[in-house]
Amino acid sequence: MDNEIQLISDGDGLAVIGNPTDVERFLVSEGLSSKDLGLQRLKSVFGTGAAVAQAGSEIAANSGRWVKLTTESAQRLKKFGLMESKTPGVSHAMLGKPGSIKSWLQIEKGAGSFLTNPARLAGAAGIMAQLAMQQTMDEITDYLATIDEKVDDVLRAQKDAVLARMIGVDLVIEETMTIREQVGRVSEVTWSKVQAAPATIAETQAYALRQLDALAEKVERKSKSKIGDLATAANEAESKAQGWLAVLARCFQLQDAIAVLELDRVLDAAPEELDRHRLGLRAARQNRLDLISRSTERLVARMNEAAGTANAKVLLHPTKSPAVVQSSNHVVTGVHNFHGRLGIESGRQSSDARRWVDAAAEARNKALETGAKGVGAARSLGNGTLDRASSVKGKLSSGIAERASRWRGNEEEREGEG
Repeated sequence: MDNEIQLISDGDGLAVIGNPTDVERFLVSEGLSSKDLGLQRLKSVFGTGAAVAQAGSEIAANSGRWVKLTTESAQRLKKFGLMESKTPGVSHAMLGKPGSIKSWLQIEKGAGSFLTNPARLAGAAGIMAQLAMQQTMDEITDYLATIDEKVDDVLRAQKDAVLARMIGVDLVIEETMTIREQVGRVSEVTWSKVQAAPATIAETQAYALRQLDALAEKVERKSKSKIGDLATAANEAESKAQGWLAVLARCFQLQDAIAVLELDRVLDAAPEELDRHRLGLRAARQNRLDLISRSTERLVARMNEAAGTANAKVLLHPTKSPAVVQSSNHVVTGVHNFHGRLGIESGRQSSDARRWVDAAAEARNKALETGAKGVGAARSLGNGTLDRASSVKGKLSSGIAERASRWRGNEEEREGEG
């Protein structure tokens, strides 16, 4: 039936399925950009024989588009009342646009709801998970392109076998993804090429995290030392952190690629396990994000503390203190951009360098304020001193006059006796 579409959401993305014209009208009306969902890949979860034939005709009659959900678009979609399905983490709704009604409205059921079968819905959710990860992979590719030189510098400078093995794994995964695109599935032979890759990637990720932790610890130690030592440590963090963030981004990208291949393999070999596998991969992915977030946020905290220490000493170190703050801001900005590409929510907090003249002005104002209080105290003290001096002077004058009077009286008595 025309004017009917089905919406499926897994929290990260939205699948819009229905007649190609209706799907396009809905996307345009909501201002959503999309990419092909790849419905034809669901044939393997529809059974065999007549079921496959029926599924093939249904797929041919429908279009599937996938939309990456943002905070704004997810909020807008609430008006369509998506309801939780029997597939964990997945909600859906049927929409219709009958007659002259301009807005899409929720309807109870429709002829186009061919994904109401739990297995089919699980299959769609699996494909949506793949598209979400591929979207992140594309964003990481863009991120790496902007700092490619940093990555090359890091990799060339390392003689450690860990990074060398990761480079080899990188090449194998790219080859396997190419085969997947050409064949349309991941066979047992294709999967065997990358089965050992996750261990190597995890080892490289742990290595890069240790390097970032070492930079954070060094900055923390030097914050308690001379400002010159702190400036050196902050500069080292600035020069090395970006490269290690890039290595982490590449590791995460390769882990997502492995997950995409893994879901394809399960879809092909054991479709009944696809949903459980999807949820397992989702949990493991979140654990990796949490691990990376803790390490990078620790580095940000240490850099901000270093900036605070430097700002407090800017009057005595007008050159090195701003350099520490500048290095801190570069690192914090780099981590913020890195988080954005991986989908980690974080707040960027940079520290403005306190200009020497501002610190000097503040010190001057404090001195003037203290001086004003001192002048008042001195004036009070001076008045008291003068009063006391006048009193002493009076007493002294009286004493001298008294002694002079007594001296003159004694002289007169001596003259009378003579």
